[in-house]
Amino acid sequence: MRTGVTNGHDVGILFILCGLLFGYTSGWTPIIVKNIIQLGPQITPDVTQVSRDGGYSVLLNGQIIWLYDDTECLDRDGKQLSFVSNTAAYTKDANKNVSTLVDFGVKPAGKDKKTGRTNYAILADTTVATGGWIGFSEDELEFNDKRKGIERVAIWPGTSPTPYSTSQAFLFAPLVYVDYQPQDPSKEYQARGMTLISIAASSSGPSVDRQGDLIISGLQVAYGGFSSVLGYTSTAEPQDLNARDVYLFGMTEAGLQLARASVGHLTDFSHYSFWDPIQLKFDKNPPNLDEKDIQKIYLPGTFSSGSIFYSPYFNTFLMIYFNRYVDSTFRIRFLDLNTPVGNDPIWPKQGKRGKGIAPEDVEALVKYAWSPEQELYKSPPAKGGFNYAGMAHPEYFNRQYFAPSLYPKGTSASERRNLWYGSSLVSEKTAGGDGRHLLLSWTSQLRGGFGSGIYQVQLAKVEFDTIPDNPQGAFPSATVPSSTPTLSLAPSVQGPSVTPAAPSSPHPLPSRPSSTALTSAGSAGRTAQQRWKLGLSASFKGCGALVGVLVLLIDWVLNYGMW
Repeated sequence: MRTGVTNGHDVGILFILCGLLFGYTSGWTPIIVKNIIQLGPQITPDVTQVSRDGGYSVLLNGQIIWLYDDTECLDRDGKQLSFVSNTAAYTKDANKNVSTLVDFGVKPAGKDKKTGRTNYAILADTTVATGGWIGFSEDELEFNDKRKGIERVAIWPGTSPTPYSTSQAFLFAPLVYVDYQPQDPSKEYQARGMTLISIAASSSGPSVDRQGDLIISGLQVAYGGFSSVLGYTSTAEPQDLNARDVYLFGMTEAGLQLARASVGHLTDFSHYSFWDPIQLKFDKNPPNLDEKDIQKIYLPGTFSSGSIFYSPYFNTFLMIYFNRYVDSTFRIRFLDLNTPVGNDPIWPKQGKRGKGIAPEDVEALVKYAWSPEQELYKSPPAKGGFNYAGMAHPEYFNRQYFAPSLYPKGTSASERRNLWYGSSLVSEKTAGGDGRHLLLSWTSQLRGGFGSGIYQVQLAKVEFDTIPDNPQGAFPSATVPSSTPTLSLAPSVQGPSVTPAAPSSPHPLPSRPSSTALTSAGSAGRTAQQRWKLGLSASFKGCGALVGVLVLLIDWVLNYGMW
C-alpha cells in the first residue's frame, strides 16, 4: 500500500522557505522522499515459527544472503524448539518476492501434539552455547560450558558484510558476553571485541570462515561494527588489488570513529591507522574508547545501527541509520562534495579533481563533510515497543551494487553490472535509475521484554524524488557541527500497522541498542525535543519579523498545501 506524502511542488516551495529561514544552519540537499511502501515482515516458510533480530545482507554469486543475530525457533504453541546465536538465509527469489527466505540448517524437531505435523527448526541439533552459523572457537565453547546458565559468549553479525569481490565478502562481527542475571542492568552486555569472518555463497547455502579469534579487543572502539567501505587510496592504480583500503566505522557514546587498514592486514590490528579529526590525517595511535571531546570524533552524534554505501543515483556516499533515541526513525546523511575538509587540491569542491567521485573513492570519506542529519522514515513500532537494527540494503533496485574494481580483471565495462533484484516491486525499466529505490529493514518487537520478547524483521521500500537543482550560492552546503539540530526536509511517512500472529513462548533475545540507549521513549523524546528547541532558538536570534512571516508561511504549507 502506498502512503501519502507531501506534494512534490509543495516540498520544493517548503525547501526554499526552509532555506531562507535556516540557510546558515542547514545546506542544500538532493534528498527528497517521493513515497514509501511498507512491505511487512520477512516470510520464513521452512520453519514452524521463528523469532529473530538483526537483518543484514550482502549480494554474492547471484544470491542475496541475510544474516541474523539471536534466533529462536518455536512450535505452534510457542514452545522453544531451538535457540542459537546467529543464523543465515537466502532470499528465495528476489525478483518474485523480496520478503520470502530460504533458511539453512533446518532440521525436524519433533511432532506437533495436536496435528501430528512435523515441526522444523534451524540448527535444532545444537544450542545457543555450542553453535550457530558463525561457529565458536574452542575457548568460547569452553567458556560457555563452564558458565552455563550464568552468562555466555554470543556472536552477532551486527551489520551488513562488505564484498571484496563479486563472490566473497568480509564482516567484523561483535563478540559479546551476555549476562543472564546482571546485578547492574547496564552490564547485561559486555563487549569481548570483534572477530573477522569471510563469507561465500553457493547453491548449497552460504558458507562462513572465521579469520582468527579476537581481531579487535573490547578495550578498543569496535571498528567495522557500524559499517565498512572498501576502495582505493588516492594514489593506487585502478587494477592494483593489493592497494585497496578498508575504512572501518565504529560506534562510541560520542559518535563514529574511523580506522583504516589495507585488505592484506585486516587480521592484524597493529597495522591499522586511525583518523585524527584535528590533524586531518590518519595516525597510528587509536583514540580512547570513552573519548567525549567532539573535536576528536570523526562524526559526532548518536548511532545504534546503520549502513554506509555509495549511491549511483546521488553519485556520493549515503549514511542511513538509527540513532539511540529509541524513536524507530531512520536518519540519512550524504557526503557533501561541496564541503571539502582542508585544502587538498586533489579533493576540491565537486569531488576528486572537481569531477565527482566513484564507488572506489573511499578517501573522499575524510576529504568531505557529511551533511546534517535528516529524517528519512519513521517505521511503525509494534506492540512490544520501539524498533531497532535499522539497515539499508542497496543490492536491491541497483545494478551497480558492486564497485567496478570488484569484477574479475578483463571484464568489459558493459558486463560490470549485477542483475536487477526486486522487479516484482519496481522494474528496471520504470525505476528511474539505479539506487533511486532503496530497501530498508528493521527489527520489530511484537512482544517486548527480556526473556519473553518476540522479534521480527520488517521491510519497507523508499523511492527518492527527482534530484532538485542546486541554487548556486543561495543555499551553501552546511558547515555546522553534525550535532546541530536541523529541520528535516523529508516527510515522515508511515504505512499501515502490521501485526502478524505471534507465538507466546518467551526467549532471551536482547535488544540491539546498548544499555545506555535503553532510556524510556519519553525521556529520549524529551532529550531530542530539548536539542531541537536549543537549535531553533539559536537560529531565530536576530531574525525579527522576517522569521515570523516565514514560520507562518511554512505552517500554511504543511497544513493547507500551496496556493
